[in-house]
Amino acid sequence: QVQLVESGGGLVQAGGSLRLSCAASGRTFSTHSIGWFRQAPGKEREFVAAMDWSGLNTYYADSVKGRFTISKDNAKNTVYLQMNSLKPEDTAVYYCAATPGGISASRVMGVMTYNYWGQGTQVTVSS
Repeated sequence: QVQLVESGGGLVQAGGSLRLSCAASGRTFSTHSIGWFRQAPGKEREFVAAMDWSGLNTYYADSVKGRFTISKDNAKNTVYLQMNSLKPEDTAVYYCAATPGGISASRVMGVMTYNYWGQGTQVTVSS
């Protein structure tokens, strides 16, 4: 069993930066692939970024590529999402998710791919 807790959300002006954290208890991120998703009001949950369990492969949605970076610290059992050059359209509740083992490029964007989810953290970008 993996418990995930996100933090780091908040209110920021357009062009600013935030770093989200996702702390895990139970099993470690060294054995799990991780994904970040977001959900804006009235919209479906959408993929943002992912990293496989080895940390060697990362994946990004086109809308955040070049602005967001996913990383992890296995010693701290924490995953990060560094978000730069934020835009009002990035406003959403951000969720981290995890699934044991590897993850293929064809499955990283699927909500059903991930077994464990955090409670989410709100990110609001003002114009």
